[in-house]
Amino acid sequence: MSRKETAQAAFSAVEEDLRAVSVWMYHNPELGFAEFESSRKLSGFLGDHGFDVTYPAGGLETAFEATAGTAGPRVVICCEYDALPKVGHACGHNIIATAALGAGIAVAPLADELGIRVTVLGTPAEEGGGGKVDLINAGAFEDAAASMMIHPGPDNQLDPSFQARESFTVEYFGKDSHAAFAPQEGINALDGFVNAYMNVATLRQSLLPSDRVHCIIDSGGDASNIIPSYTKSTWGIRSASRERLAVLVPKVHACFEAAALATGCRVEIAALGHPYLNMVNNPVMTALFAENSTGLGRSMPTEAETGADGGSSDMGNVSQIVPSIHPMLAIDCGTAVNHQPEFAAHTITPSGEQAIRDGALAMAYTVIDMAEQNVWDRL
Repeated sequence: MSRKETAQAAFSAVEEDLRAVSVWMYHNPELGFAEFESSRKLSGFLGDHGFDVTYPAGGLETAFEATAGTAGPRVVICCEYDALPKVGHACGHNIIATAALGAGIAVAPLADELGIRVTVLGTPAEEGGGGKVDLINAGAFEDAAASMMIHPGPDNQLDPSFQARESFTVEYFGKDSHAAFAPQEGINALDGFVNAYMNVATLRQSLLPSDRVHCIIDSGGDASNIIPSYTKSTWGIRSASRERLAVLVPKVHACFEAAALATGCRVEIAALGHPYLNMVNNPVMTALFAENSTGLGRSMPTEAETGADGGSSDMGNVSQIVPSIHPMLAIDCGTAVNHQPEFAAHTITPSGEQAIRDGALAMAYTVIDMAEQNVWDRL
């Protein structure tokens, strides 16, 4: 039996269990940094299959580290499991998590023979908060030779670049007054937000096609007959690279500050979570993954071939310091896209289950190839 056949057999032995875990996660979504049941279940599953588990890990209550193998280059398979508010696993992190477990379990029986270590790293709060950045700072990737994960979406894509992103809260402080009797006595914080929004809308004509600026209103006032003295909004600013983002962010901040000046409000701008960096896909690893995925019957076009881009991930931060890949695997989701509840429902269909299998085996086979071809110095 070849090593890849051994890996396939190890995966097949747990495949039904992994499908059940994915369905359980779908019905029990947990938000970032609060994935207590999910992290316990996932780390326990790995512990039951012979991994040396540290839980919690890296100073985060819902992170874990599970390793097989005793020596040699270490490959980190990132495992995400946080959900989104209201729409649950509409980004498919139940598929990401179970594919990561499957890949680790497939490679584990071969780790010592291949002379490697394989770590399944539980990384909380990808959707907001940046758990991987916290784990980088805690040293979780210090001796990693490579890192990888997969992600479901409407289409297959080998090498998504993702966008650098910074997020901010913007608060305007004004003065309450009666909206009918004495509006002139108030300072309207809602006008501060509205002016900021319109300033950004005006800025859009000079943005690059890869730039994104978007927001929600967290607090817009308390009653229509009171001049609002306080508003709060949350903003995301994205671009193709960290260098372009460094140019764009000050321009957007100027829009916020100009609105305060125009309305007489005071503005406070605060960073929200960690900045996310753009993804750097390692060419050696992408080539191996593409070959293995094609062998499983899943063709993987490149970003240049599909023309699709967008989105951000803290996996980009990992890729800036460790050779990494983050392929997108298509599921049959009709007209739905990520972050829609309809997409979440499709993660537990047969095509979602196929993505677990294809993702787990393509990653496992890629790790085997990396070890057999001794690519470590070429990454």
